[in-house]
Amino acid sequence: MRHVLVTTSAAVAVGATLLTVPVRAEPQAEQEYVVLYEEQAAPDAARAAVRAAGGRVVEENTALGIAMVRTTDRRFLQRVGAASLLEGATTNRVVGALPGSAEKLANSPEKLFGTGAAPRPPKPRPRSGREPLSALQWNLRQIDAERLHRLERGDKRVLVGVMDTGIDGRHPDIAPNFNRKLSRNFTVDVPTDANGKKLDGPCAEEADKSCKDPVDVDENEHGTHVASTIASPLNGKGIAGVAPNVSLVNLRTGQDSGYFFLKPTLDALAYAADKGIDVVNMSYYIDPWAWNCLDNPADSAEDRLQQKTVIEATNRALRYAHRKGVTLISAAGNGQADYSKEITDAASPNFAVTAGQKPRERKVPPSCVSQPSEGEHVISVSATGPSRRKSYFSSYGLGYVLLAAPGGDKLDNKAKKTDDKGGIWAAYPENVARENKRIDAKGKPTVSYVIRQGGAYYLSLQGTSMAAPHAAGVAALIISRFGKPARGGGLTMDPRKVEAKLRASAVPHPCPTPANYTYDGFNSADEKSSTTQKCEGTRARNGFYGVGIVNAARAVR
Repeated sequence: MRHVLVTTSAAVAVGATLLTVPVRAEPQAEQEYVVLYEEQAAPDAARAAVRAAGGRVVEENTALGIAMVRTTDRRFLQRVGAASLLEGATTNRVVGALPGSAEKLANSPEKLFGTGAAPRPPKPRPRSGREPLSALQWNLRQIDAERLHRLERGDKRVLVGVMDTGIDGRHPDIAPNFNRKLSRNFTVDVPTDANGKKLDGPCAEEADKSCKDPVDVDENEHGTHVASTIASPLNGKGIAGVAPNVSLVNLRTGQDSGYFFLKPTLDALAYAADKGIDVVNMSYYIDPWAWNCLDNPADSAEDRLQQKTVIEATNRALRYAHRKGVTLISAAGNGQADYSKEITDAASPNFAVTAGQKPRERKVPPSCVSQPSEGEHVISVSATGPSRRKSYFSSYGLGYVLLAAPGGDKLDNKAKKTDDKGGIWAAYPENVARENKRIDAKGKPTVSYVIRQGGAYYLSLQGTSMAAPHAAGVAALIISRFGKPARGGGLTMDPRKVEAKLRASAVPHPCPTPANYTYDGFNSADEKSSTTQKCEGTRARNGFYGVGIVNAARAVR
């Protein structure tokens, strides 16, 4: 460990020297950067500063004070760091993933505490007067949404933006509530990274033969699952969403491979603000860094400048959206990490923008920030399982988590073995099912965590990514019930009032006893694994549940 610290300290010293000592300009392949103007800088003056730093503006968002800049100058970041009118810059690249490797673990039924075959699929039995798969929706019963649907299902004028990998707008349990007119795709597919590692793959191999997918397509599965949880209609097709009458807007910010760009996140937030979107769900983090630090000695000066830009640019976009009436919901993350304590980050930077770049281990204190979940005005949501225990994978932290909601926990059962009934069931794109061979040539599911119902498919997943949309759905119900007519149509409600109702209606849940809670589980080979996580705080607010588990019925009373 001492050797590592010495090595990284030397790297920091070199990076700092580059800011003050002239070096010969060496051309590089043209690179794109997201540049953040100082908040009060006049656009003309900021553009001039970009040119002086060696870049040219190719796109600009004056509302946020950000620009897309291209340059072949290797010293561009150093010059931006010294410029008076430019607050920061970061390479415009994939800068995040669906909450990291732990997300893949949590969403993979084959890899819960080990590998092996998944159990037999549950056999749903329709409940009288309910959707065909309602017996599997313990999550709706946990938050009192199923009972509420007899009285309040939401208002079509309420718009929920899903900032994710896309939405399968043609899925029969999404199509009735899908707003194609307002939906936008803010990304283009990225075939490989700088190391040649496959990301989204060759565009010519995609069904649409394009790097820019239509607004009603999801080639991942994640965004469709999130959207379905929020607002699948009551139409007798499969499941019910938390708010089955509200409208879904695809604000695609994520790649097919599950990575996210910084700039599409900023663009999507600005668009949501300008178009009157009422709620956005963000079940991901932005970075090549799991946490962004301003002064971590393990990072070079250029790394710190880029992380500062991610923090400041995202907060600026979040403030803009909040000011214009958008309620901001985010997943807490699936790394079993206590965000109030020092964390070991071994996964950053997780995307190679230059050849040879790879993750390295570093210690990050609580002052480092994961975006957007720790961003300004953002409601961070942890996950619960069927018994209401905090899900084993869910990150947590006193002062970090505001609310908890059902996110699934497939080990939350007496046998402590993987059970797909403990996941969250929601719509699944058929194109993804076929590509991943989760259905056969005749359309029959080949795995236990996929069900075919009425010609459409449904998938059992777990993660804080599944918890956040429950909170987003309840927020949409609150706006449906208490919102006021907006200019140009629709409903609107101050996000501060929406948050206040979410807080006031959440059901407080105490820390477990003992507070050092041990999660046990067995994989398919009967190999035991366990993890111990400490809950801090009181029943009124603690690190596992925040102020409590969201409750739809209480929220709209």
